Amino acid sequence: MSAITLREVSKVWGTVRALDDATFTTREGQLLVLLGPSGCGKSTTLRLIAGLDSASSGQIEILGRDVTNLPPAARNVSMVFQSYALFPHLSVAENIIFGLKVRHVPASERAARLKRAADMLGLAALLDRKPSQLSGGQQQRVALGRAIVAQTPVCLMDEPLSNLDAQLRAEMRREIRALQQRLGITMAYVTHDQVEAMTMADQVILMKDGRIEQDGAPAALYERPATIFTARFVGTPPMNVIPADAIAAAGSADPLQGAPAGSSLMLGVRPEHVRLVESGGVPASVTATEYLGADTLVQTRVGSSEMMARLPGRIDLAPGAAVRLDWQPGSRHWFDAVSGLRVE
Repeated sequence: MSAITLREVSKVWGTVRALDDATFTTREGQLLVLLGPSGCGKSTTLRLIAGLDSASSGQIEILGRDVTNLPPAARNVSMVFQSYALFPHLSVAENIIFGLKVRHVPASERAARLKRAADMLGLAALLDRKPSQLSGGQQQRVALGRAIVAQTPVCLMDEPLSNLDAQLRAEMRREIRALQQRLGITMAYVTHDQVEAMTMADQVILMKDGRIEQDGAPAALYERPATIFTARFVGTPPMNVIPADAIAAAGSADPLQGAPAGSSLMLGVRPEHVRLVESGGVPASVTATEYLGADTLVQTRVGSSEMMARLPGRIDLAPGAAVRLDWQPGSRHWFDAVSGLRVE
């Protein structure tokens, strides 16, 4: 059964279309990530699902029920905000069960749900503390606990890890994913971080300028990007996308063998698929190198275009050094330069 369905949903603020005819479906028990840069419409989409904003047009369903015009309290969803939204004057325990008190859940039931959430999140020893006495990761767990005790089948998260440092973000990513799978809930998760999307999601919806750029599994977005925007947004470092003419102008016909027909082709190759060769390939000049320990990023220039190679180990190349780049035909991606769409 579908957990969340949007059908041609739009949100207009004056002359600005924050969301433009968004249509997608997420199955029960999945972790959906709404991914994209700032201003792309991902948080707007989440707020429309939650009922915090009203759609200008279209239909929203949660678990097969039309909730388009229902208030947030009637949608049977919980939400974790970027700011955590904890009450500073309440203890951890009081913050977690606050929503249950408002809904007049019996005290015995509140206590049982609190104990389960606190044990699950490692908060049992912190229940009497105030939020100001907690670390960022602990505050995040309290916000998660409040969502857990609500026992809703759908949980919405708006950039919940953006306030944490890199190491803690990695730990919380794993915890949230494990928690979602253990509880079997459907989760819609907003982020601008493609690493979070790739490591956590069952389904990724990549957005740009209020429209859905690509909808699919993380591997699909990485291995078969539908557009140049997807190719460049998903992957670290981003995919090299350069005009096929630049390869031809460099005097390298072999890398273009088997290219689809078209006069405005762009060639895409991921940096990790680029290698250095002694002969053949594409002539290039080194502009910079970055040694990362396990591998080295080598920035080169092919004609007027830049091309990055991610090579294992330590590579010592001075700026200006002449190199030759190559890649397997199966690692090539082709795009139309005008539309930005993938060309098979």
